[in-house]
Amino acid sequence: MDRTLITLSGSSQAALIDRDIAHIARVMRPSLHGDLGGPILPAAYWRKRLYQLLDAGNLSHAQLCTVDSLLLQLDQYEAEPQLAWDALAPATAALFPPPYPANASHPV
Repeated sequence: MDRTLITLSGSSQAALIDRDIAHIARVMRPSLHGDLGGPILPAAYWRKRLYQLLDAGNLSHAQLCTVDSLLLQLDQYEAEPQLAWDALAPATAALFPPPYPANASHPV
């Protein structure tokens, strides 16, 4: 099977970069927040993706500003200590009290 090099026009490449930046901006923070097992994807992964965009070259001023902002968010994330699971609010700090007293029997 022959492979052919696909070249993109400047506007098509800019649109792809815009979509990639928008995707990273949308999913980076939830991915770093993760779940009980920790981050879904580490900061190093996101930093690599952003540097790949910068290395691609020909980014517009707006694209450069957005990538820079995302890199600053990563710096801030790495600089701040992450809360341990034990440090999170206990279940007794629920927003709504239970509908019945804890020591009373309730109908099921």
